[in-house]
This record gives sequence, structure tokens and C-alpha cells, in this order.
Amino acid sequence: MKNWKSVWKKLLFPPMWLILILTVISTIALVAVFVKGWDATLIAYVVYVTSFYTLTITCLACYKTIPGYYKNAKEKLYENQYANRYLTDVTYKTHVNLYRSLVINLIYVAINAVSGIVFHTYWFGIFAVYYAIMAIMRFLLVRYMGKSQIGENRLGELKRSRLCAYILMTVNLALSGAVLMMVCFHRGFQYQGVLIYVIAMYTFYMTITAIIDMVKYRKYKSPVMSVSKIIKLASALFSMLFLETAMFAQFGENTSFEVQQIMIIATGAGISLIVVAMSVYMIVRTTKEINMLKTNNSVSF
Repeated sequence: MKNWKSVWKKLLFPPMWLILILTVISTIALVAVFVKGWDATLIAYVVYVTSFYTLTITCLACYKTIPGYYKNAKEKLYENQYANRYLTDVTYKTHVNLYRSLVINLIYVAINAVSGIVFHTYWFGIFAVYYAIMAIMRFLLVRYMGKSQIGENRLGELKRSRLCAYILMTVNLALSGAVLMMVCFHRGFQYQGVLIYVIAMYTFYMTITAIIDMVKYRKYKSPVMSVSKIIKLASALFSMLFLETAMFAQFGENTSFEVQQIMIIATGAGISLIVVAMSVYMIVRTTKEINMLKTNNSVSF
């Protein structure tokens, strides 16, 4: 029994050099099978089995080694004072993320504005407006956090969050313009080769993390943090719309233009409703609390 366990352990957890050799051999063999048209031959089945085995032991090796590397890397990060603060101080992390997003938005504003002028097209102009609106909201939040700490001035947080919520509703103008260009002028995004898969994974990652952050940061009961996460989710949802046009460009040969139009309009309308709902919810919630605070303050005097 012990001998069998030893054999299975050696089969499932071979040395790293062997995994690397098998990976190279399997890759070359798979390419040869598909290029030469050997799909239905005995050689192909041997290659498939070998490739499956290689994939299995690679996944097991990653499962065994990556957690250890992750733990060591995390310990190294905690030893650095700036990284430690970013990982442990929620307010500081929010501030840094807002600064980063603001800088990226401003770069996008400049690129799209210049492109719109150079190429004489409204397409880039629409995105310049979109990123400008996002930049304005993030600038307002960054400026507020530069002057006041989270939780220090509840009334100030509520007013700033409500202002951002009002501005967020205007993003639908840019969204409507983008959808109009996509539907009427067949405009959209195109990514070459495997880049579309990278963009797709990044877009889904941003959307999932935005939703998680909205739920996660609710416990801090900070209007500024909440609205910053709403802005992040809105940005991720718009990216999903842009990804949809790229997917049609890449894989939509068998989908009629009319069907593509309907799907783009439906997606745009759905995103617009979500953004409006989030904005209205934030406006109603903050206005109600602002009125309560003002009433309590007037009563106390």
C-alpha cells in the first residue's frame, strides 16, 4: 500500500524540471497535431493524454507552491511601511485608489480629446466627455479626503457624496452618445489576437471586484467610500458595454447587424437603469440623512 502511495505521489508531483520538459514537449506536439492535420490518428490521442497529464501535474504543482510564495510575498509587503499602510488602512487605500483612478481618467481625457480633434470624429469626443465626468467626481472625492478625514465631518461627507451622485447621472448622456454611435454608425472597439481575452478577463475582474467592494465597504458607513465604489462599479459596467462591441467585432460574423443593434441597445439601457438607480438611491439616502442632521442641529440650538 505504501509503495502504491509513493508511486502516485511521484506521478502527481514530479520534479519541476520534468514538468517544464513535458510542458515544452506537449506544446510542440499539440501544434504539430493541429498543423499537420493528425487529429484522428493514434499520435494525436497519445499527445492528448500526455497534454492532459501535463496540465494536471502543472495545476497540482501550482496548488502546492503558489500559496507559499503568496504568503512570503504578503509578509514582505507587510514589512514595508507604505504597503503595510495600504493593506491595513482602509481610508488611505481609498485615497490612493482615487488618486490612481483620477490620473488614469485624466490621461484618457487627453488621449481621446486629441484623437477626436486629429481624426475629426465625435467617437473620441464622447469618450473624452465620459472620462472627464469620471475625473470630476474622483477629483471632488480626492479633494474632500485631502481636507477632511473619513468620519470627521458627517454632513460634509453626505453633501459631497450627493453632489457626486448628481454628477454620476450625467454619465448617461455620454453613454447614450456612445450607444448611438455604435448602433447608427457601427462604431465599437476591436482588439487583435489574444488581446480580447485579456481585456475580457480584466473587465470581468473589475466588475466582480467593484461589486465585492460595494458590499465590503458598506460596513464602514462612509458616504464618500460608498459613492467611490458606486463610481467604480459604473465604470466597470461601461467597460462591459465596450467589451460587447469588441466581442461582436471578433466573433459576430454569424450574428446579423440588426441583432447586434438590439443587444447593444438592451445592454446600454440596462446599464443606464442601473446607474440611474444607484444615483437616485444615493441622492435620496444622503438627502434624508442631511435633513435629519440639520433638524437635530437646529433643535439642539
